[in-house]
Amino acid sequence: MNRQSILVWDIPTRVFHWALAASFATSYLTSESERLAAIHVTSGYVLLSLIAFRLVWGFIGSRYARFSEFVRGPATVIEYMKSLLSGQPRHFIGHNPAGAVAIVLLLGLGLASGISGWAMYNDLGGEWLEEVHEVCANTMLLVVIIHVLGVIASSLLHKENLVRAMVTGRKQGNAEDGIGRGNGFLALLLAAAVAVFGWSTLQDASRAAAAKFGHDKKHDSHDHDD
Repeated sequence: MNRQSILVWDIPTRVFHWALAASFATSYLTSESERLAAIHVTSGYVLLSLIAFRLVWGFIGSRYARFSEFVRGPATVIEYMKSLLSGQPRHFIGHNPAGAVAIVLLLGLGLASGISGWAMYNDLGGEWLEEVHEVCANTMLLVVIIHVLGVIASSLLHKENLVRAMVTGRKQGNAEDGIGRGNGFLALLLAAAVAVFGWSTLQDASRAAAAKFGHDKKHDSHDHDD
């Protein structure tokens, strides 16, 4: 059969992918700054909301976005890794088994990191929770790095640009393997919801940070006067 450009990734999946990358990067880069605490909290909430969407979309989304399409057992993952080492990698239209493992880990670690961060923000745990939060975030960064390296390796081995595919949604394949539509309207709703939620959370976090900073500054001033 003649291979042609087919639609594989719907727009909501692509919006989620890049929005999650942006929110995690923002959260990680602002984690040590008190001045940027409001942005850190906001990006954390956005990350959680994105993961919540992806968990739902993994069951009701288009063909290649569904967990049933790409989450596979250990045997399949091992077989795929062997095919990579042999120089004749098995080709998948959607996520390959190694990429699927990375996705599951990123969703799980992101969820754990976000929930532990929310608990810390609401004073629901002690230092142990902070340790959990940091371990989850650092492990997630490690998985991101491995995932990026895997995407580069897979792109070279399969001779296809996987980064471009996650931007355009298209790959080379048989016509019957493509999805019918991109669900653009739903992606627009997702982007709007994330933007409104992020802005609202940023305002609340900014007020909370300002109140805390003002309280701490006043407390420090009294200590200095004493």
